[in-house]
Amino acid sequence: MADTTSPALARFRIILWTLVVVAAVAATVVFFTRQGPNAPLGVTGKPFALESTQGGTFTEASLKGTPSLVFFGYTHCPDVCPTTLAESAAWKEQLGLSPEQLRIIFVTVDPARDTRNVLADYLSSFPGTIGLVGTDQQTADAKASFGVMSEATAPDADGYYLVNHTASVFLINRDGRFEGTIAYGESKDTAVAKIRKLIAL
Repeated sequence: MADTTSPALARFRIILWTLVVVAAVAATVVFFTRQGPNAPLGVTGKPFALESTQGGTFTEASLKGTPSLVFFGYTHCPDVCPTTLAESAAWKEQLGLSPEQLRIIFVTVDPARDTRNVLADYLSSFPGTIGLVGTDQQTADAKASFGVMSEATAPDADGYYLVNHTASVFLINRDGRFEGTIAYGESKDTAVAKIRKLIAL
């Protein structure tokens, strides 16, 4: 059967996987060089403040208290984001964890389209997931705090565009500190083992 993948989609996938690899390497470097009592909250320790779909403001200090899976994406994402959110929910369910034991946090990298209401509606398909949204600057601050990269593609004739973005899930422990990542496409068993270790810390 002929490959019907368009050149544009093929380029998008190549860029996306490049971002995945770069982010995973960067996150690993941060993890092994910044652990200890003075390790920063989150990944880089840079401050951020976003609006939560559950109400109120969510900052780097809000990462404390409950282990979290943090993922950056956007509601118009065709495959990576819904797949990752569904997998995250499945991992949590497999381990029988409550919201008090593990949070799933989704941060939009597309604030131009993802208002708080749009994000809340999208996440209604993934019950219990916390959505975070901000202005362009607030989004840039949050991305910098986690070492995340994203870039919108040129819009088509109808104004539709994709956003290339880091596709790793960040593992944040109950102290609000970075413990590692789950890569996009990583095996279920490996992901579940990492989460089991995260909640035991």
